[in-house]
Amino acid sequence: MRHYELLVVVKPTLTVEELQAKLSYLKEILEKNGAVIAATLEMGTRKLAYQIDKFERGTYVVFYFTAPTAAIAEVERLIRITEEFIRFMTVKFENQKELGFWNKQVEKITKKVDVPAAVESKEIVEDTVTEA
Repeated sequence: MRHYELLVVVKPTLTVEELQAKLSYLKEILEKNGAVIAATLEMGTRKLAYQIDKFERGTYVVFYFTAPTAAIAEVERLIRITEEFIRFMTVKFENQKELGFWNKQVEKITKKVDVPAAVESKEIVEDTVTEA
């Protein structure tokens, strides 16, 4: 199992529901091919450096996962034939320095997801203390 980062740029014309459907489709593809997704980062819609297929903007999403090497070819093939994905890039992390960066990114993303829940529970505790 190797460590990978997959960046996909999705058409900006998709609705939120369509975007979530495409992302769940991509997660399904990854998991069917033996990948274990460690983190997902939705970066939002941004201006592209240059126009691609008449689009000046794109929605960026990054997946951090571990997978067998053979799975990457199949995942990339399926991304290429799906029209909603404008561009993609797969990065393999090999040496210790790169793996350290991969682990830091995964930790950072998972902490961002956990922070709102912790903040909400802290607010609830503070409200109960002030009421008493």
